[in-house]
Amino acid sequence: RLPFAAAGSGPVEPCGRRAYAPPAERKRFYQSVSISQGEGGFEINLDHRKLKTPQAKLFTVPSEALAIAVATEWDSQKDTIKFYTMHLTTLCNTALDNPTQRNKTQLIRAAVKFLETDTVCYRVEEPPALAELQKNEWDPVVAWAEKRYNVTIGSSTSILGPNIPASTKDTFVSHLASYNMWALQGIEFVITQLKSLILSMSLIDRHITVEKAVLLSRLEEEYQIRRWGNVEWAHDYDLCELRARTAAGTLFVHLCSESSTVKHKLLQD
Repeated sequence: RLPFAAAGSGPVEPCGRRAYAPPAERKRFYQSVSISQGEGGFEINLDHRKLKTPQAKLFTVPSEALAIAVATEWDSQKDTIKFYTMHLTTLCNTALDNPTQRNKTQLIRAAVKFLETDTVCYRVEEPPALAELQKNEWDPVVAWAEKRYNVTIGSSTSILGPNIPASTKDTFVSHLASYNMWALQGIEFVITQLKSLILSMSLIDRHITVEKAVLLSRLEEEYQIRRWGNVEWAHDYDLCELRARTAAGTLFVHLCSESSTVKHKLLQD
């Protein structure tokens, strides 16, 4: 088996630790990347070797579309393998190894708990310009979620946050239960990026784009940047990284629900 497997930093656990620490870069050691179908699903081949997880499990994913996406991550690496750019591989490793040993109920509970501190539910009163910006940008998303799931969410300027009804939480629990374990790992990953269950579900339901979701999650920071100016490189880098992680997590959720077989040959010349 390969002497390594994890790529990039994994989803954040509830206590703040990451499932896998990002390994150092290393020189690319393989020439070709391909996929093959095994008994448990689709596998990734680096030359003649099978990819393994950090816990030495065979790296097997449930859909061909997801396998192609992961293989593309590995094939896109140049002379040096940059593990921290391979978010789909990391999410697959987490789903396969389940390092936190959580079951479906625990994953759903962790996701719904974000409602209590959801980014779009916490509002400011000062300065008035930011308060108005939050109202104009966040209220439509909250209103969409309330209509889409037939729930009451609301917002609050209190440090205690809004009082989310138990019925609202129950509705989201039931909705999330319709996803499989792999997709739930991706949903939690997206939520931790955006710090918002509402934005995450709006994104996964294709109501808003990745760019819009990231912008709304960084609304206060973007307001400050427009007012005080940008810090050279830092803000742009953070923005690009957040977009990449959010896009990868969203794609992961969709591909984990993909049941159809991709008909074309992988990585054709």
